[in-house]
Amino acid sequence: MFHHDSIHLPIGHLPKSSDQETLHLKHFYPAQDSTDLPVVLLIHGAIENGRIFYSEDGKKGLAPFLAKQGYEVFVADLRGRGLSQPNISRHAQYGQTETITQEIPAFLDHIQQLHPQRKVILMGHSWGGVLLSSFLARFPSYLRVIDKMVFFGTKRIVTVINPYSLFYIRLMWNRVFYWIIKRYGYLPEPFGADRETRKSHHQSAHWVQGNPWRDLDDGFDYGDAIKGLQMPPTLFIAGVKDHYLGHPKDVRDFVQEFGAQQATYQLLGRKQGNLHNYGHIDMLTHPFCERDHFLDILNWLQKNN
Repeated sequence: MFHHDSIHLPIGHLPKSSDQETLHLKHFYPAQDSTDLPVVLLIHGAIENGRIFYSEDGKKGLAPFLAKQGYEVFVADLRGRGLSQPNISRHAQYGQTETITQEIPAFLDHIQQLHPQRKVILMGHSWGGVLLSSFLARFPSYLRVIDKMVFFGTKRIVTVINPYSLFYIRLMWNRVFYWIIKRYGYLPEPFGADRETRKSHHQSAHWVQGNPWRDLDDGFDYGDAIKGLQMPPTLFIAGVKDHYLGHPKDVRDFVQEFGAQQATYQLLGRKQGNLHNYGHIDMLTHPFCERDHFLDILNWLQKNN
């Protein structure tokens, strides 16, 4: 048995924000608090929001699954996405630099205020894993509270060449979307589950094309900074049917760039013993997940605890 509600964090004190702006956290928690378990923070990727982790009724998905197992779970909607307010418009001046330096710290600081003695498990889908990795590279002091991490279909650079990547990444993401953003001032929903700002699209496209892992605002070198850090145990998950957004090759390449000494890689597919050949989205949304690899993730989280 578990419950869920919403938390709205005011962010008027942050640069480039107004008094009306809020960040949304969907909060799932078991009926009986398990204070011996870490809490979990889930971060979504580009052109999506926190709903990738839970169904509309709040009963299905990774977040409810973890709550059923006794974990307290916080699902973030990054700025302007999901139930964070206001929605992205042509006036939005923020991008992934602000996500890394302002939004993720705000989410974690709030969780630490609620649970100052408990560790945090970080999980990211797709680009969310890149944002979390960049955040820890830039603010390593937070490593003291991070227990483990799980990344689903996370890549930084798309190197695989196939019809899917040529069309959706090289043509659409890296070219056509610039024209659409020039017209609207942002990337509208029909091209994903949520909107994307001009700045966040430009910054992510720059990295996806293979440019150095450096911040376009101030030049901070995330790739260099992460090399000297002792990162927490991290599980990298890829799907055999993920053709371009988190192709297994590109996920493995990010494992190497990430450089975790305690990295585990898991490929999801029938030949690997799973119930389904999973892709980029249905590795989190397929009806089989809760009786398939979600159980593997649970077992991995509970190792050495």
